[in-house]
Amino acid sequence: MFASRTNWRLETNRLTRALEEHRKSGKTLFDLTASNPTECGLAYPEREILAALADPRALVYRPESKGLPEAREAVAEYYAGRVGFSASASRVDPERVLLASGTSEAYSHIFRLLCEAGDEILFPAPSYPLFEFLADLADIRLVPYPLLYDHGWQIDFASLRAALTPRSRGVLVVHPNNPTGSFVKPREAAELAEICATREMAIVADEVFLDYTSGRVRALLGARQNEDQAHTFALHGAALTFTLSGLSKISLLPQMKLAWTVVSGPDAIVQTAVERLEIIADTYLSPSTPVQLALPKFLSLRHELQAQLQRRIAANLSALDAMLRESKSLARLDREGGWYAILRVPVTGTDDDLTVALLERHSVLAHPGHFFNFSREGFLVLSLITPENKFQEGVTRLRAFFDG
Repeated sequence: MFASRTNWRLETNRLTRALEEHRKSGKTLFDLTASNPTECGLAYPEREILAALADPRALVYRPESKGLPEAREAVAEYYAGRVGFSASASRVDPERVLLASGTSEAYSHIFRLLCEAGDEILFPAPSYPLFEFLADLADIRLVPYPLLYDHGWQIDFASLRAALTPRSRGVLVVHPNNPTGSFVKPREAAELAEICATREMAIVADEVFLDYTSGRVRALLGARQNEDQAHTFALHGAALTFTLSGLSKISLLPQMKLAWTVVSGPDAIVQTAVERLEIIADTYLSPSTPVQLALPKFLSLRHELQAQLQRRIAANLSALDAMLRESKSLARLDREGGWYAILRVPVTGTDDDLTVALLERHSVLAHPGHFFNFSREGFLVLSLITPENKFQEGVTRLRAFFDG
């Protein structure tokens, strides 16, 4: 009766079962996997958010296939002053911006644009597991290419080239990566562009964490950004490129469900891509009018909200590193941005075994490495946006679990 594309394993995994039992027990949970900023104790400007949604113009339906012009102009302005990976463009053209209800929908549109059933998109490993479901729903294959760790993360171009086949249609990059926090470097972007342009493939760049850089709060507090971390694929001109982002991470408003795709690259092929994407978008017309009208205001609110979260990330990272200095067996991998940290831990069992035991014995919830497609055991992924008191107690208990 049902399509094979939805024939996923639906049984509850061990960690989820253990978490359900823990919640029934009533014990305090130290959740080091938090990803929802609206539940992390941040101070939101509630009146301004609600006022932005009360625009009387929302009472009139304006079906714009690419999105309302004023909303697309606000997206273009978001990229103003940023550094691109090539000098072919200095400003995002609002006519090359298409709005969607979220990046998942934007991915779906791009996969439908690029791929026939059974075609392939290369994606980085480690990375977020959502891509596998999106690929299944688009009837395409995901082919992993490794990110290698050696005093920082880098793309394994030898493996990437070896993974290419006649059915390869694009290379997906996450910039910075979730969960590694690593940015694509300019030399890597240039090599990706050469590969994709030569083989008539596209680059699909997920930049939802682009504003979250490691160390200082940099531009949010007036400091000059490190140029490597300021680069965006939205100003990339050497190969057909689709750059995705949205309100979920930029303005910490995942419930508003608004994202966008910026199309860049050689003019002729960009024009064709935009025309076809516009028809796909017109088929759904999914972004709501109130949120589109509120987009300029929501983007203007991002600075203070991001500053709050950057301070949270910095405080939690400092607490984690202080704990690690006292640990005999734990180490943190280098990171450049995003809001996760990766711990290398002793391999005394599978990562599933470790996370279940950590939850049952110490009430600490962490992500096992395999959740993000790590190729071997010995890694835990921690969220750095957990409220500080919970995070500090959680990492203290985590160290006690491993060091005894």
